[in-house]
Amino acid sequence: MSVGIGVTGMGMVSAIGLSVTENLSSLAVSRCGITQVDNFETRHREHVLVGEIKLSNAELEERIGLLKGHGVTRTGMLGILAAREAVQQAGLSLADSSVRTGLISSTSVGGMDVTEKYFYSYTHDPELQHYILSHDAGVSTQQIADDLGLKGTVTTISTACSSAANAIMLGARLIKSGRLDRVIVGGTDALSKFTLNGFNTLMILSDTYCKPFDQNRKGLNLGEAAAYLVLESDALIAKEQKPVLAYVAGYGNANDAFHQTASSENGEGAFLAMQKAFAVSGLAASQIDYINAHGTATPNNDLSEGRALLRAFGNDVPTFSSTKAFTGHTLAAAAAIEAVYSILAIQEGMVFPNLNFDTPMEEFGLIPQTELLRRDINYVLSNSFGFGGNCSTLIFGR
Repeated sequence: MSVGIGVTGMGMVSAIGLSVTENLSSLAVSRCGITQVDNFETRHREHVLVGEIKLSNAELEERIGLLKGHGVTRTGMLGILAAREAVQQAGLSLADSSVRTGLISSTSVGGMDVTEKYFYSYTHDPELQHYILSHDAGVSTQQIADDLGLKGTVTTISTACSSAANAIMLGARLIKSGRLDRVIVGGTDALSKFTLNGFNTLMILSDTYCKPFDQNRKGLNLGEAAAYLVLESDALIAKEQKPVLAYVAGYGNANDAFHQTASSENGEGAFLAMQKAFAVSGLAASQIDYINAHGTATPNNDLSEGRALLRAFGNDVPTFSSTKAFTGHTLAAAAAIEAVYSILAIQEGMVFPNLNFDTPMEEFGLIPQTELLRRDINYVLSNSFGFGGNCSTLIFGR
């Protein structure tokens, strides 16, 4: 018998809100969070825009209640805030060991927002060394688990910008296979000099507001965020009589093995990921009501994804939009952020607009939804593609 996977809790922090409710409010009025960098010094400040959460590390520490010398990096703190909200909404009691509960968190930045500050001085100052130890991607995951008091399965995924989608996928598979009853899944990434400089070196950062799927797109706006979802088996949901926000209907992962940082021109990996998600869900392409596209506003991604959408849906591509013009591209957290947005679209009957779009791409006639659209939505497909060709697709259903 197939095991259904329900979402019973969601939590998030992003440049447009410090909770799910605040994010929804911003989406509903087309309020974006793209600004200049304020939380650290960079010589690129006048030349790039980012989706920055306007809380300093000290403010995050106070909000969480951390003591001096804690060693939790910004990535970890953002993750703690989002995971707390998800667990609270789901009404979890993690002290109950009879329910097999896990945490799968994803990150690409890890603790480098702090370790890059102390790299040249930590060997001479023992008080700084605990920050260096937090560099590893798995440390923020364990910090979130410790904050929640979770003693079960804890693991980390880092597959670039598809990381959180793969965390959600792994969580669903662990429940379906009977290994766990409940999994907290998602991702967190903070802005850092390293990532800003790295993407600038790749020449894919925009000096203005990003324009997903626009002919005149210049590149992406980096962002920082965290989001987590609580996945539970339908048996556990029935036993505890919990309300369900949405269901994880399908998922797929593929790799086009094309280039270290670019997607194939025909969107092979993206197309295969969508096909796998359809196969897992048992849905036909025609049943998808809305696509939350990866839509980074880079020349390569939007062309590749657009061609993949045409291959997967033919001439009947559903209503689609990229929400990255609201938050910036939040790297490993992006798929979790957009999973929450996909579920909000189902719950609220809203298609969120693709901001800043003016001119269709010359390669095809795909035009994203540019105004808030209210309609009934039963199934949302969400795409997330990462460096190294790691392409993932999730399908959420009512």
